[in-house]
Amino acid sequence: MALIECKNVTLAYEKNVVLEDLSFEVNEGDYLCIIGENGSGKSTLMKALLGLKAPLRGTITRGDGLMRNQIGYLPQQTGVQKDFPASVFEVVLSGCLNGSGWRPFYTRAQKQTALDNMAKLNITALKNACYRELSGGQQQRVLIARALCATGKLLLLDEPVTGLDPVASGELYELIDHLNRAHGITVIMITHDTAAALPRCTHILHLHRDTTFFGRREDYAQCSVCVETLDAAGHPEVPGEKEHMHHECCEHHIHF
Repeated sequence: MALIECKNVTLAYEKNVVLEDLSFEVNEGDYLCIIGENGSGKSTLMKALLGLKAPLRGTITRGDGLMRNQIGYLPQQTGVQKDFPASVFEVVLSGCLNGSGWRPFYTRAQKQTALDNMAKLNITALKNACYRELSGGQQQRVLIARALCATGKLLLLDEPVTGLDPVASGELYELIDHLNRAHGITVIMITHDTAAALPRCTHILHLHRDTTFFGRREDYAQCSVCVETLDAAGHPEVPGEKEHMHHECCEHHIHF
């Protein structure tokens, strides 16, 4: 069973329908990139996946015992978040709050989970550092480690490299790849950084007001409509890609 399945979902933002009759599923180990223009419904969809917004129509179901509070979420950072006066360990450990129940203190197991996730993100040496004194890339690693404390299954990332320089962005992408491939963490990422992000994912959900694509990255790359969209965004062509384009793959599109 899929970790998350959307079936004929219609979503609205401020009473305006932004997504209609959307169906897709995310299975264990997938790495899904959600792309689309501003206003295409990406953020509204993310809220729905988190259980913060109910569909007007259709259903969103979670499988494999996945609970709503077991989804690790990395939102876009605000200025207040970047200036948070706490140690790295305190920030990471706070990701265990949803699993604390009525207990007023963190357990030894939760503290160990925080340390383990810091090790996965290569930030153990920063344990006692002040979060607000870190670089942007280091802060994002801390927040991903925090999100992992809520889940061993699924990460939802909203524009995780925004504001980072190319070196820090590349390092963060490598870490996300490692979490997906080596640790089996399923990843759903909203991104505008198509050139760097799409070659790494397994699946793509392209939201558009006229046509929506969901499928494997290989099928998206072979579709002439989608490749033209990528080229317009400055995505580098894959050698030999255009020789293998075919219009049959456009059957993956859903026309509204």
